[in-house]
Amino acid sequence: MSKPKVLISDALSPAAVQIFKDRGVEVDFQPDLGKDKDKLAEIIGNYDGLAIRSATKATAKILEKAKNLKVIGRAGIGVDNVEIPAATAKGIIVMNTPFGNSITTAEHAITLMLALAREIPAADASTQAGKWEKNRFMGVEITGKTLGIIGAGNIGSIVADRALGLRMKVIAFDPFLSPERAKDIGVEKVELDDLFKRADFITLHTPLTDKTKNIIDAASLAKMKKGVRIINCARGGLVDEAALVEALNSRHVAGAAFDVFVEEPAKTNVLFGHPNVICTPHLGASTTEAQENVALQVAEQMSDYLLTGAISNAVNFPSITAEEAPKLKPFIELAEKLGSFAGQLTETGIAKVTITYEGVVADMKIKALTSAALTGLLRPMLGDVNVVSAPVVAKERGMVVDEVTRAARSDYESLITVTVATERQERSVSGTVYHDGKPRLVDIKGIRVDAEFGKSMIYITNEDKPGFIGKFASLLGDAKINIATFHLGRNVQGGDAIALVEVDGAVPAEVLAKVSALPQVKQAKALTF
Repeated sequence: MSKPKVLISDALSPAAVQIFKDRGVEVDFQPDLGKDKDKLAEIIGNYDGLAIRSATKATAKILEKAKNLKVIGRAGIGVDNVEIPAATAKGIIVMNTPFGNSITTAEHAITLMLALAREIPAADASTQAGKWEKNRFMGVEITGKTLGIIGAGNIGSIVADRALGLRMKVIAFDPFLSPERAKDIGVEKVELDDLFKRADFITLHTPLTDKTKNIIDAASLAKMKKGVRIINCARGGLVDEAALVEALNSRHVAGAAFDVFVEEPAKTNVLFGHPNVICTPHLGASTTEAQENVALQVAEQMSDYLLTGAISNAVNFPSITAEEAPKLKPFIELAEKLGSFAGQLTETGIAKVTITYEGVVADMKIKALTSAALTGLLRPMLGDVNVVSAPVVAKERGMVVDEVTRAARSDYESLITVTVATERQERSVSGTVYHDGKPRLVDIKGIRVDAEFGKSMIYITNEDKPGFIGKFASLLGDAKINIATFHLGRNVQGGDAIALVEVDGAVPAEVLAKVSALPQVKQAKALTF
């Protein structure tokens, strides 16, 4: 097998290059490429992986050219520079390193809070200008003050810990924070309005979403204590900058310290030049330790995926550990083939899909298996679908997807059943993986079979009457089509029967038409896997 190739198009720590090499991944280090999108578009087709920071923009245009790309790794948290829907549609895993720079960002927020409390930048500039304005700079103590944290995730909880060490009282607003977790990290969980009313300092540590955009606007500012100080090291756009300037001018807000801005790089901004504002150029992750951390992390994660199929910190796919990957592999193949079987038989719109996992497989990563089943199901109709994009495509189509897990009820150690409901009917197909690791079909519409998935197959539903097999076999013989395997099943004697026949090579349409015309045949279909 040839070595996977990774392109590093931003200034990543050299330690990352070494990790790729040590793991047996070929690496091409071109740290200035992120600024040259034409050159990037020209060469991206040669690589399996792309490692970036924030300079490279992985747009849909660039990704169109990325014929072999399997993974994009962002050293850092924000993936705003990657067009996730375009990557997802192409089956490209997008990973970030959410925890590599948490401490650095938390420390920056604390640093800015302390700088605000004592007006350090202004005092520094004044003193170095020879003014010695001892009486001008009257600060506030932070001991005993209330810090309001908006967003108590990874970074927010580190800020809380540091603030408690500085003997502050910490309150937090975060809809996902459980009361137990709040107790563990020593904060009081409050509603947003309550936080605005009580906090002396407010720091933001939440992603930018439709819900959090302008979470601090004119109305929120009006609810705050007079003399409040606001720190934002999270994302520009969480605070309405113009409204904040007004609140600063009226002295309702005593000071603000911002590391992030609505537009970056910020060459001009309404906050700039205000005497009570401190600004830094998005330094939240800028320490040698953090940059080293995220670079090492992204190199390990990308190598894991390219070499073993293990997935961690992907923003568009469930995580799969290195231990799970080999066990999942045959079941992913099974799920996809069961989906494909159902998809090739389905003529009309799909209203609902139910995927049932029984036995050992029920304890595996079923999200990944469901994605595989949906891929198989949708591909006959929609062509370019993959395990990363399938759940999104199904959702866009308004398909209801149900997952059911239960203990083993059959003779099989593991059983996956895909049930598709269309406007007209419901159809189920089940399969398992034997110890040889090969996926098998074991049940079609309640009729038991035991068949491997062949490359080219003919699926027939017929009445269980004598004579059918002879006629069918001679029809194929006349057409010079060789039968590789032949599987039969029926529900009761003389009732409905099915035949699943693997043949060498494709099945010509006219042969299929002749098979369909046989007296006992209800339906005949050519399937390919």
